[in-house]
Amino acid sequence: MALFNRISFGNLRGDLFGGATAAVIALPMALAFGVASGAGAEAGLYGAILIGLFTSLFGGTPTLISEPTGPMTVVFTAVIASLIAANPEQGLAMAFTVVMLTGVFQILFGLAKLGPYITMMPYSVVSGFMTGIGIVLIILQFPGLIGHATPEGGVIGTLQQLPTLVQRADPSELILGGLTLAILLATPAALKRACPPQLVVLILGIVVVAFLLGQDAVRVVGAIDMGMPSPRLPVFTAEQWLIIVLDALVLALLGSVDAMLTSVVAASMTREQTDSNKELTGQGIGNLASGLFGGLPGAGATMGTVVNIQAGGRTALSGIARALILLIVVVWAGALTANIPLAVLAAIAVKVGLDIIDWRFLRRAHRVSLKGAFILYGVIGITVFVDLIVAVGFGLFVANVITIRRLADEQAESVSVLSGVGAGDNTTTGGATALSESDAALLSRYEGRVKVLCLQGALVFGAASAIGREAPELAGAQVLVIDLQAVPHLGVTTAVALESVIREALGNGAKVIMAGVQSQPRSRLAKMGLEEMLPDDAWVSTRNQALLQAGEALP
Repeated sequence: MALFNRISFGNLRGDLFGGATAAVIALPMALAFGVASGAGAEAGLYGAILIGLFTSLFGGTPTLISEPTGPMTVVFTAVIASLIAANPEQGLAMAFTVVMLTGVFQILFGLAKLGPYITMMPYSVVSGFMTGIGIVLIILQFPGLIGHATPEGGVIGTLQQLPTLVQRADPSELILGGLTLAILLATPAALKRACPPQLVVLILGIVVVAFLLGQDAVRVVGAIDMGMPSPRLPVFTAEQWLIIVLDALVLALLGSVDAMLTSVVAASMTREQTDSNKELTGQGIGNLASGLFGGLPGAGATMGTVVNIQAGGRTALSGIARALILLIVVVWAGALTANIPLAVLAAIAVKVGLDIIDWRFLRRAHRVSLKGAFILYGVIGITVFVDLIVAVGFGLFVANVITIRRLADEQAESVSVLSGVGAGDNTTTGGATALSESDAALLSRYEGRVKVLCLQGALVFGAASAIGREAPELAGAQVLVIDLQAVPHLGVTTAVALESVIREALGNGAKVIMAGVQSQPRSRLAKMGLEEMLPDDAWVSTRNQALLQAGEALP
């Protein structure tokens, strides 16, 4: 695996134009997310520069643009609020340590080659989580839209104080924020491609403050610290480290899912494959650097990535150019951001929240699946009113329970007992375990003294309960044939259930014959000690051999 991302000068013009266009998109978003998080506008800029630069250098998707995103900002906002409330002196330092550790976890994910598995999450959970985050972002930024700082207490605190906030709305900021949001919502798609509306409202906001309202009339960003910050290396107690590790793990998982989904978008647009494990490593390096210098956490940004590709970006040089352009803004043009109204940034954040909400799936979730809709709305509700981590845990738990139940029902059909006694008892449901005429004739001749436990398919824990239910049907057999010729994989739980059946049969004096056992099931059963328990002649290649041998073993 190469160290650096795919960087080429063969598409220099397209990459530079793509990077410049992505930088134009990134500037207002970074400022808005920085202010929204509570860490300050400069934290958003530092995150946009450092994450974008290092993921472009070391990532696995050449056209991917990484920066602070809405979902990451919402989670990080909650992290900052909780840490500062618990420890006012070191809370902010702990929060940026969370960002650094987020990067470390993502690097470990990449080295462990978890990239292809990161996005294996039910869509109802992902959609519900993202929609919940969008709603949280809208609620938390609404006060800024009407001239107030976000109240303490998160979503609940904001909703409780909402009537008072609306009554005391600042007319100037309300008009400014309302017009900004209207422009963002009403700008036609054709104009968006020509000029990002976020940059337009940013410039208009600066002009209105500078020439019409004045800095004292509305809240503004204020002067941003010029130049790049110094590294921060704080020291914490063991209890503080536990909190940091848990928060970092949540951010790492969210950022990884966000980045992988955006990588898929980039790959589909450019028809170039992405190295998901390398991308995770690059994302980790970017977040580690961002946290070290006091920047926000970030991930792959769909809007920036799409704009970059549409503007001509094809290699990682576009992402590097974007980061350098933003660096110039921070070092030499930071004073220009002082007059940006906070109401404008709040409106930008609210629009991001509206975009994050999965409107398309919300409209049809109940028609697609009632169970999926239950998971979706449950995750949304818990995300908004309880906790982000609890929401994901709830969604995954319920989705897995439903999946396990469905799998168990399906695998129950893969387990059957044949005895040759009774009408219709000489054939299975079909497939690889269907008895041939000769096998059926042999089984009928034995008149129930020989019984066959037929299994088929890749059997995981869902088949174990079915084996337990069928076990009483095996009682009274003088010879038990266990047919595994259609089983390519045997899970541990099913193997244990099978072992229990074999031990019980042997304990009752029956002879056990294993038919058609493939390599993986044979290896698993051998490790459980069944090869020592059964003689060599008990392992035969086919079911027909097993039935013939069973006849010879009958008294």
